[in-house]
Amino acid sequence: MKRVLVVGFATRHVVQSARRAGYEVYAVDHFCDQDLCRDAERHLKFEELDEIPDLVSEICNGHTVDWLVTTSGAEELSVPVPHAGPSAECSAKFLDKLEIQHFLEDAGIPTPPLADGRFPAMVKPRHGAGGWRNRLVRSAAELRAWEEEWPDVPAITQQVVEGVPASVSCVCDGKRAVALAVNEQLLRGGDGDRAYGFSGSVTPFVHPLAARMMGIAEEAVARSGCVGSVGVDFVVGPDGLWAIEINPRFQGTLDTVEASIEQSVFLHHLNACTGRLPAARPAPCRVAARGILFADRDLVVKQDLSSLSSCIADIPWPGTEVEEGSAVVSVYGSGPDRATALASLDRNITRVRQYMS
Repeated sequence: MKRVLVVGFATRHVVQSARRAGYEVYAVDHFCDQDLCRDAERHLKFEELDEIPDLVSEICNGHTVDWLVTTSGAEELSVPVPHAGPSAECSAKFLDKLEIQHFLEDAGIPTPPLADGRFPAMVKPRHGAGGWRNRLVRSAAELRAWEEEWPDVPAITQQVVEGVPASVSCVCDGKRAVALAVNEQLLRGGDGDRAYGFSGSVTPFVHPLAARMMGIAEEAVARSGCVGSVGVDFVVGPDGLWAIEINPRFQGTLDTVEASIEQSVFLHHLNACTGRLPAARPAPCRVAARGILFADRDLVVKQDLSSLSSCIADIPWPGTEVEEGSAVVSVYGSGPDRATALASLDRNITRVRQYMS
């Protein structure tokens, strides 16, 4: 049995995908929720990112590791283990939103132009994941307020484009890319720095421009030089579509992609890292939906939610303290079409909320 070490801020989705693919998995993770601990042969928890190298060394000194796989927060980690994923240099380029902007513009791929002092504008940190701290600003005063709130955070401002947030999940061998799925992305909404945060996905995203999105994503990812699982975020509007970001790592849509296409994204990732791509884009078998439930106040998880594991993931341990606005648990639904999948998701959310109230 091959052994994989998965490292990053949140690794549960990758750990489970690797385990389902038949690998023995070790994990270094910030949360170490119940389902991660169940599926990882060994797991170590960190509080701060600078603890990661020592924890990785601890696992590598005690176990034979065939592959290192990194997720958010560990993309530039360098250890003497074969790395299945983009190089640190490639990752660094596509973790910088200004570099992504220049890359998309140079490739002739439609992307929202930089605002250059025009309003309204979308201000976003140059580094960061999940849409946190992205904010719509309508004036120079609102932009200054954001800069005063985050004085040490380099940022870019883009012109605002209207539409549905979406993404394409690809795998790439460094020269060629194949799209695995098109996803609708669910955002948290509301006001403040979490409004544009990722809160779930629906796969596939059925839209007249879906094939065009896959073609653009394959072109962008092939040009990037990245290997393995790479995602491209889009906004799809009435006037067309715009590529927003390139994510050189496993994406938060992994769960719904696998449930929809009934294929292992982890195996596709490892195969791509060793030069093997799918012969064709997978066809979706069903619509899969994921919604993340967030705490509406500071709370302590008192119930053991593991009995709901058939429809939830990222299961917190009883006694876990959750700050207001932080994620509590992921909930799933599925069906033959979007409406049925979302109805299934809503039923399961209602069921889970009974334990959270």
